[in-house]
Amino acid sequence: MTPKQAAVCCSPVDDLLNPELFKALCDPTRTRLLGCLIKCGRACSVSEVAECCAVDFSVVSRHLQLLERAGVLEASKVGRVVSYIVNYDRLSETFESLAEAIAQCSPASKSGKKGGCCG
Repeated sequence: MTPKQAAVCCSPVDDLLNPELFKALCDPTRTRLLGCLIKCGRACSVSEVAECCAVDFSVVSRHLQLLERAGVLEASKVGRVVSYIVNYDRLSETFESLAEAIAQCSPASKSGKKGGCCG
């Protein structure tokens, strides 16, 4: 199949390659903050998360908001304190589904089956 033919073919991989998700994850500071939150395993305030890196509080807040808009984090607010927690289920389901969709598009599997996700 040519790239032109593949472009018009519909596959689950098309919907799973979400530009907003990858945009949110492409920044080293955001990935460091996300890693900190993932390992923490609980909701953390912006000031707690800001302790993970040497970045200004307001910059950390903007990074966390972008991750929330992409569906990676969930935010909650109590008074003036905003806390974020990883959307573990959504994030892991997204990456598991993406991995499966990519594997389905593989030209050939180890079992010898013909691959390709467009027929």
